[in-house]
Amino acid sequence: MFHLNHQGENQALAPLAITVGEPAGIGPDICVTLAQQLPLTPLVLVGDRTLLQARAQQLGLSQHTWPAYQPDQPITPISIYHVPLAAQVITGQLNPANSPAVVQTLAIAADGCEQGHFSAMVTAPLHKGVINDAGIAFTGHTEYLAERLGVAQVVMMLAGGGLRVALATTHLPLSSVAAAITSESLERTLRILRHDLIKHFGIRQPHIVVAGLNPHAGESGHLGREEIDIITPLLERLRHEGWHLTGPLPADTLFQPQHLKTADCVLAMYHDQGLPVLKYASFGRGINITLGLPIIRTSVDHGTALDIAGTGHANTESMQAAIDLAIHLGEQRMQRHRAQPS
Repeated sequence: MFHLNHQGENQALAPLAITVGEPAGIGPDICVTLAQQLPLTPLVLVGDRTLLQARAQQLGLSQHTWPAYQPDQPITPISIYHVPLAAQVITGQLNPANSPAVVQTLAIAADGCEQGHFSAMVTAPLHKGVINDAGIAFTGHTEYLAERLGVAQVVMMLAGGGLRVALATTHLPLSSVAAAITSESLERTLRILRHDLIKHFGIRQPHIVVAGLNPHAGESGHLGREEIDIITPLLERLRHEGWHLTGPLPADTLFQPQHLKTADCVLAMYHDQGLPVLKYASFGRGINITLGLPIIRTSVDHGTALDIAGTGHANTESMQAAIDLAIHLGEQRMQRHRAQPS
């Protein structure tokens, strides 16, 4: 659970921006359920006020008069940054007319973090397909935030079930993955990953286990040469810099105790190589973290679950964990800034 009023160490932290995600999905359910509590670190729900009030009523939750967020006014435990939707929401039914407002919530949260109004942003799930149906090119939160904040490359990492799994590529068709695995992009990914494991997670010498791209890590070149030509030479060079790296290992046997017991993170080459294992171990309780951004962004590990929206069956654990981690990372950043000489 996120920190509640009986704890006192988070009072100086700026509010967290919580984007409510796809209006027809479970994002609003999760947000209004959590908003029944009074968090110590203030939360700003970025979304449509009418939607949130209607969803709370649909779920049979207490009706709250959440105040409007005003950055120049005293902060309340829960407030709403109202982003009006274009069309009425029917629970479980996607509507492209509302997609521009959904994307706008991301822009508001990201810009607010960059300007210091928010300490972090935590994102509820959205639906990439309906955003593209609205004529907005959108491949995911990770890529959108990188472009919005002017970052050349970021890294998606999920944590849960005792694992951390980062991705060398994110939302790409499988047919495009091999071409995207270059020595340059893989090195940038590894440097971002190692830097943030040290800076944000306090791991002095991260041990990163790296998966191969091909079955059996290429089978000595018989099943692909990316391991021989790209991955292995890069890992050898970084080991000479003092990095603790293992791999490239075959992905089908990588997630075994003998490899994971000393690993701080696994780097998978593509989305469905690493995330099925992590989500099997922690689905509904995992956290998505975007590394390499100038702001803190965490998210849930699940999708919009249109089929259960409005039923009261949405699990809040992943959002709670994402909020907890955002608070923790925000506190660490604040402490680093205070420790810097003036």
